[in-house]
Amino acid sequence: MPQVWSSPVRYVECDQQGVVFNAHYLTWADEASNGWWASHGLAWDELVTRGVDPVVKASALEWTSSARWGDTVAVDAETEEVGRTSVTVRFTVRVGERVCCVVRTTYVSITDGRSAPWPDDVRARLTGG
Repeated sequence: MPQVWSSPVRYVECDQQGVVFNAHYLTWADEASNGWWASHGLAWDELVTRGVDPVVKASALEWTSSARWGDTVAVDAETEEVGRTSVTVRFTVRVGERVCCVVRTTYVSITDGRSAPWPDDVRARLTGG
């Protein structure tokens, strides 16, 4: 079941035509990521304290329609793929049932400045096992 983050579209997030500026979709995905990590029992500060630093390696966005000022967006966050050192999360941004954008973000586990395999317990939480 996806984790959902939601927010009204703010005037400051829009261009003069009232359409959401593209960079805000990444901001919304980042906001939704906090709930996604927490849904796996992985508090961000706990990971960093343990020396595991998930960093964004890549994000790709694919738009299908625009969110506009006055809309309320909901962002569904779901695990798409778990690798040895990475995890890809799919963030589906929608207004009601209408999909506006899909953001795919890949996070890489960094330890001591280098990519490193997820610790066994973290990997187990990411894979649901």
